Amino acid sequence: MASFKSSKGANTPKGKLPQGLPSRQQVLDFISNSAEPAGKREIAKAFGLKGQEKIQLKALLRDMADEGLIDGNRTAFHRMGGVPKVTVLRVVDIDEGEAVAVPDNWQPDDATPPPRVRLIERVRGQKPRGSAAVKKGDRVLARTEETATGWIAFPIKVLPAMADQVMGVVEIDGTGKGWLAPVDKRERHAAPIADLGGAEAGQLVLAEPAGRSPRAGVKVTAILGDPLAPKAFSLIAIHKHGIPNVFSGEVLEEAQLSAKLPLSEERREDLRHLPIVAIDPSDARDHDDAIWAEPDGAGGFRALIAIADVSFYVRPGSALDREARKRGNSVYFPDRVVPMLPEVLSADVCSLRAGEDRAAMACHLAFDATGKVTSWRFTRAIVRISEVIAYEEAQRRIDEGEAADNLTHLWAAWRALEEARKAREPLDLDLPERRVVLDEQGKITQIALRERLDAHRVVEDFMIAANVAAAKALESKVAPVVYRIHETPNREKLVALKDYLATFDRKLALGQVITPSIFNRFIKDIADESEKALIMEAVLRSQTQAYYGPRNAGHFGLALGSYAHFTSPIRRYADLLVHRALVDALHLEQPAPRDDLPPSSGLSDRDRADLGRVSEAISAAERRAMEAERETIDRYVAAWLASRVGEVFDTRVSGVQKFGLFATIIGLGGDGLVPISTLGDERFSYDEKAQVLVGDSSGTRYAMGDILRLRLAEANPLTGALKFEPEDSHAIEPRGRSPLPLKPRGKHLVGKRGRPGNIRHQGKRR
Repeated sequence: MASFKSSKGANTPKGKLPQGLPSRQQVLDFISNSAEPAGKREIAKAFGLKGQEKIQLKALLRDMADEGLIDGNRTAFHRMGGVPKVTVLRVVDIDEGEAVAVPDNWQPDDATPPPRVRLIERVRGQKPRGSAAVKKGDRVLARTEETATGWIAFPIKVLPAMADQVMGVVEIDGTGKGWLAPVDKRERHAAPIADLGGAEAGQLVLAEPAGRSPRAGVKVTAILGDPLAPKAFSLIAIHKHGIPNVFSGEVLEEAQLSAKLPLSEERREDLRHLPIVAIDPSDARDHDDAIWAEPDGAGGFRALIAIADVSFYVRPGSALDREARKRGNSVYFPDRVVPMLPEVLSADVCSLRAGEDRAAMACHLAFDATGKVTSWRFTRAIVRISEVIAYEEAQRRIDEGEAADNLTHLWAAWRALEEARKAREPLDLDLPERRVVLDEQGKITQIALRERLDAHRVVEDFMIAANVAAAKALESKVAPVVYRIHETPNREKLVALKDYLATFDRKLALGQVITPSIFNRFIKDIADESEKALIMEAVLRSQTQAYYGPRNAGHFGLALGSYAHFTSPIRRYADLLVHRALVDALHLEQPAPRDDLPPSSGLSDRDRADLGRVSEAISAAERRAMEAERETIDRYVAAWLASRVGEVFDTRVSGVQKFGLFATIIGLGGDGLVPISTLGDERFSYDEKAQVLVGDSSGTRYAMGDILRLRLAEANPLTGALKFEPEDSHAIEPRGRSPLPLKPRGKHLVGKRGRPGNIRHQGKRR
């Protein structure tokens, strides 16, 4: 039975309710205050109705519905303009880390907008629910409640996707019927198109369900154009993952005003005399860090890491801040950047451009010849970058002896930091990263593996040192910290790794304290490059995913006890929060240059009270960005290979499943499926522990790391999926095994892949 609440929220005993046919107001009060869905049965029971009174209640409820006082059905009523107690909500926005939803089926009348409902996904002081955080577009079954400040809801479960919009390519069959071919490699089936909306075959479109039944098909709502046109691949990822990519007029206007803030020298350290340099990729769109170092005369070094002072321009609670918080980070595609901040800030005023005065947060470090940091301090400063140098150019100057003193000093100081890195032995996985090169028209000119230079390591080690100093500086003041956390691998993953290493006659003792150095020794002792790549991939899969949080659990991969992100506030909201915490803890606040600005550039009261909420939101935004970036690279690789279908490539087996192999093209990184049906006519058994496929009659074994000659059978640029089949000749076998006969047979769809997240090693995402 529905319980009735008094104005104070306590359940009112049944005896205190007036018995007999209720008035309209009594019905409204009961429905509004009931903790459970209130239908005709619950109302009748609460008011003690019997016989003829139940019939009268039915007529009363019908009249109230006709008068627009209530809505719903006989099993659950709610007042008109309200929300049912238990209903389906659709997430329409993520506002300051909180999901905002509206009723999925809102039809009171055209003039009444649907109420905005805040989803409460966790209880303060408790761990988040086990399910993943909801995202924009999700449909959620939730229990609702109206409070003095508006509607709130508590999720019961996330419902199967019934997205408002789906993306695909229009195909027309022989009968003239339209079909929507998916751009997601996990979707295998095309959907019938009920309404083409003017779209033609081959066009990339957005569509929405034409009805509640899947049989109703979809109707085209927007025509996006040629799916293979420049920038289409990133557009697909942006729409698929719901990445915010358009700034509102309010945000752009506020950014323009912030960009005009006067850069006062008051209470800022003047560092314009130092020859600070920014070393970045040649195609970098923004420059949020720059470095300088010099010998201290006693064998050690003094160093400066200057970081864009974004907190001066982006104040808590502003529209600009709310938008940055929603985005969480910038998203980098080969053909575009979806920035966290409008371009006037990200690429101009906040970017450390050569020869121009810029506001900076300065991290001053002192360290000895072994790289041990002996002191640090943080200030707000004015800097003037002497030069912006590409990684390759900085490396060339050092290698050819053309470097000026500032670069020479940087390299000398870095070698000390490198000694400290070696001493702590962080995880050393030298994994290749693909780079897509486009021409001015956005067409692919090259796909290659990114070269790893000492210049990358120089910048990375200075950034790591500054990130550690920021965390420790805040800890010393007992101030809030948004940590970058990478936890020790859990036992389940370690057991799986132990079992896998045993197939190579290598032992992993789980009784010891697991440290990165243990994994490094495994890798260092392997002479065979194929096996080394295999072990590195296995170690990577055993790692947990890094995330942000207010409770320190260390950074396993970097072998650091305290680590925060401080060095990229233009493109990561986590870094902006760390800057604000430093402003508070170290008393670096400056008076707002204008009366219409929020007065503080430190942490908001809301964030200071609960950093967990925003940490979860920006961790989810980072995962979204990583997946979108990875999928876009896959699409570019598939497009690059589409003209080479039928060619044979040297590949390395990167995964083994019961339905086939996953193989990666050596030197390129494009990977796809080899269906088990193409491996021969015999039956193959899957050994999950050893991750091998074994032929039942021949004993033929396929294992991770095997090098095979494979023919590219399919390359789908829209989904990024590749499919391989063995060439007619024998495959090449690693580890001394004899060649295996491979017989191509049949054509099958590419299956779903599960791939591990990467730990990037070029200072951008760790």
